[in-house]
Formats: sequence, C-alpha cells, structure tokens
Amino acid sequence: MPINFTVSVTNRCNARCKTCNIWRIYEKEPSLSKSELGIEEFERIFEHIGRNAYWFTISGGEPFLRKDIVDIYDVLIHHCSPNIINIPTNATAPKHIEKRVREFMEINNESTLIINLSMDGIGDNHDVIRGVNGNFKKLLDTYERLKAVKADFENLRVGVHTVVSIFNAGHIPAIYDFVRGLEPDSHIFEVAEERAELLTLDTGITPDHKTLSKAMDDITKDIKYNYLESGEFLSRITQSFRLEYYEIMKNTLNEKRQIIPCYAGYASCQISPYGELWACCILGNSGSFGNLRDVDYDFNKLWHSKKAYEIRAAIKRKECYCPLANASYTSMLCNFSMAGKVLATLIKSYLP
Repeated sequence: MPINFTVSVTNRCNARCKTCNIWRIYEKEPSLSKSELGIEEFERIFEHIGRNAYWFTISGGEPFLRKDIVDIYDVLIHHCSPNIINIPTNATAPKHIEKRVREFMEINNESTLIINLSMDGIGDNHDVIRGVNGNFKKLLDTYERLKAVKADFENLRVGVHTVVSIFNAGHIPAIYDFVRGLEPDSHIFEVAEERAELLTLDTGITPDHKTLSKAMDDITKDIKYNYLESGEFLSRITQSFRLEYYEIMKNTLNEKRQIIPCYAGYASCQISPYGELWACCILGNSGSFGNLRDVDYDFNKLWHSKKAYEIRAAIKRKECYCPLANASYTSMLCNFSMAGKVLATLIKSYLP
C-alpha cells in the first residue's frame, strides 16, 4: 500500500496559467465535469484505502471549485485519517478559501493540514503567468486570512508554492526574498513540466538545465539558513528533503534519466477526477492501473492487478524519468542512501 496519495478532485480551473493548460479540458468539453467522482464515490474509495496512507494531497485543477470539498475532506479524515494533508490553491477566492479551511479545521484537529498558495511572480508578473487579473492581490489577501485562521488552529500550516518556468526563472531570487518577507511556514519550488495530464506537451515551458541550476543555486544557501536552520521540526525535515530534491531536479533535467530509483506506483500514486488510478501524473493514462469505477471502487484490486505490476516493472527498468516533486520525495524516503543524506542534513541543522 502506498504511503503518499494524490487525489485530484477536479480538472476545473478558473485560471489560465501559462504553465498549465488543464483549464482547456472543460473549455472544450464543459459536460466533462459531470464525469468527476462524486462524494459517495470518494467515500467508497477512501473506505477501501483505509488508514494506511501517511500523506494525502487533494489537488486539481483548483480544488476549492468543488462545492463539496468540505465533504470530501470529511470522509477522507473519517476513513483514512492521514498524518498530513496538503491542498494547493491558486488563491483566487480569498473569502471562500478562508471559510472552507476553517471548516476543515473544525472537522479535524489531529492531522496536519498544509495549504500551499501558488505564487509564480510578484505583482503584475504573477497575474500574467497565472492568466488572472488581480490574482496577486487576492493571493496576498488569502494569505493574510489563512494566517488568521492558523492563529486559532495549531495544526494548520500556510505555505507558498512556486513553479519555476521559462517565464520566471530569472526572477526566482526576487520571488524568494518577497515570500520570505511574508514569513510562511514553507516555500516550495517545483519545475514546470510538460505533462499530458496538464496539456503542456511540446510547449517548451521547462527551463534548460543551465537556467534552472542558476535559479536554484542562487537561493539554496538562503533556504538553508531561513527555513532549515530556524524552523520547527516538521519544517526542518521537509526542507531537508527539498534541498536534496532540488539537486535531483536539476540533475534529472541535465542527464535525462532517473537519478535515484523511482517508487511511483509502489509508494505513491494518483487518482484522477474520473477514477483512474495512476502510478503518477506524468505517465497519466499511459500509467493507469485501471479505473476504480470498474472494480466497485476497490483500490486493492487495481493496486495488485497484472497491469499494475507491468507498469511498475517498466518504471523499475527506468523506461521513464522526470523531476516530479511528489513522487521524488517518496522515492527519496524509500532510498536508503538518499534517506541517509536527508537525515544528515536534518541533524546538521541542529548543530551549533
């Protein structure tokens, strides 16, 4: 059973991002939204998964567009009770997001909930990349509202997520400095990828190795000082993983191979809004174990299916490679050598 789940609850999105064309899916076929999993279906799936997962990401599209997002969160807590739940958002609806997050916290005060706000630029630059006028102002409003909610709930974390692309690679140090001034619980960087899932194949959004390396090298030392050496334990261990991931990310794009063995389909997986069980979102339907609707929502039937073992074998043969963050973190945890490096970095952060 995997320890890291991503559940994409919708492909709907109210942004027109340059690094993600997922919004085009429903623009071309609006009726497709009716095919998304319903709350009863999510409950059946979570019931079969049970209390085995450590980390759950509720993703989209934009997760907060689901009118029943609180109900989805409720059944997830009831059946799975994961240690950590992560929800990314484009922060285009500050009051709505604040209300929903407060409802999340009132449902559960044991699991750590991380809300990550997407910030790809400062001011108008962010709005241009995200394709929404006024998005940056709404993002800051959302951030302040969630910080106020956090004051009432100790298990809430508010972070910032930046996608490094050809549109902002030269501005990463400035973005880092701006976000640092906000004092979030974390600031995550991930490289823009060409994915079938996001309709970004052949778009050229991924920076070349040299550009990406410079962007990340410029801020690595600051990350070590600001987030690793002065944070609480969860923040420190998370940043220890991220610092190693940034090296993997750069080397993957440079060498075009798996830098460490990938455990996607073993220790991590993703469920699409329509019930497809994927090894990861990069492979998408080409790495689907099958559809949960076809097996009465029994996760284990697909997880232990012949198709699943065939896809895992291909991944083990290193027939694919990518710098996908979610799968990389789990693969690092499953790799003895890499886990040792992360532990050493964590221990060093506590030394005088």
